Amino acid sequence: MKAALIHDHLAQDGGAEKVLKVLAEMFPAAPIYTLLYEPDNVAKNFSGRHIETSIIQKLPGGIRHYKWYLYFMPMAVEFFDLRPYDLVISDASAFSKGVITAPDTIHICYCHTPTRYLWSDAHEYLNELPYNKWLKKIISLVLGRLRLWDYSAAQRVDYFIANSRTVAARIKKYYRRDSAIIYPPVETERFSLSDLSRQAPAERYFLAGCRLAPYKRIDLVIEAFKGLGPDYRLKIFGDGIDLPRLKNLAAGRENIEFLGRISEEEKARLFAGAQAFINPQEEDFGITVVEAMASGRPVIAYQKGGATETVIAGKTGLFFSEQSAAALAAAIKSFKSADFSPADIRRHAEQFSVANFKRRMQEFIAQVKP
Repeated sequence: MKAALIHDHLAQDGGAEKVLKVLAEMFPAAPIYTLLYEPDNVAKNFSGRHIETSIIQKLPGGIRHYKWYLYFMPMAVEFFDLRPYDLVISDASAFSKGVITAPDTIHICYCHTPTRYLWSDAHEYLNELPYNKWLKKIISLVLGRLRLWDYSAAQRVDYFIANSRTVAARIKKYYRRDSAIIYPPVETERFSLSDLSRQAPAERYFLAGCRLAPYKRIDLVIEAFKGLGPDYRLKIFGDGIDLPRLKNLAAGRENIEFLGRISEEEKARLFAGAQAFINPQEEDFGITVVEAMASGRPVIAYQKGGATETVIAGKTGLFFSEQSAAALAAAIKSFKSADFSPADIRRHAEQFSVANFKRRMQEFIAQVKP
């Protein structure tokens, strides 16, 4: 079976790219089609792979400022010629599911979410844009046209796989399509347990981290720790457009530390040494939550989205039901590390391993191929 992989773009390194890496391992001969790529990203994660890009790769600012070409991305995706392939797997949260395939080609879309800024987060996305109301009205017209295309593109997919029950519900609501559920792969073997019993009070810390964007709600974590006092220490890893605002919000607070972009090895070390990992946002799935649990560390999570499918209250973490600094602070105050078994948390996380993902994907493909 001749296969091809399709991905939205390779301009950042996040959860969707982790899934693509595993799909690329499953199909080592498959080319990767994508709207554009950042060379360092490809060199690090997809060295030696054949990658086909769209015309956006060669346009002025096409890599650094690819959002300029948002309106042209549907057309760019449709230009990919996939007629030679028996199987096409799109790894999509935006445009890649819109590829046009041959009549006999099986197109499976592994969907991370229906495009957030077109559907579930459309109004929030517009409100956060740093433009005047007239320009926002023009942008809303563009998004309206893209929304029509996105719905139409979803009807081209033969089979949807959602990365969580949360996303499956969105696919049903916005695309009117059913989907199977296969949780994303987490490299659980990269994480290990640590004995924190000898950790001095001054060495104890809570951990948060992600790609720093406003919807990730790291601001709630900062506000919570500002009110908790100096005995509660917070480390934040990650980089992104929200970093300057977050640093300004935490200015003068010695118990809050920004670590910036870190290596995977450093992240594993930080998880292992943390009292708990804090997840204040609504995620489609939340790979970092599972990575924390693979390190045996409990998670304090907002009780919505993918975390409700991975965290077990009282066994692998705690929930707070209101997305506010006060509710999060109350959960942190109630947290006691001794209430949780690192070994039990680790065992729970192992169900989301890379090996289990590959097995479930192979079983699904075997079911749908002629």
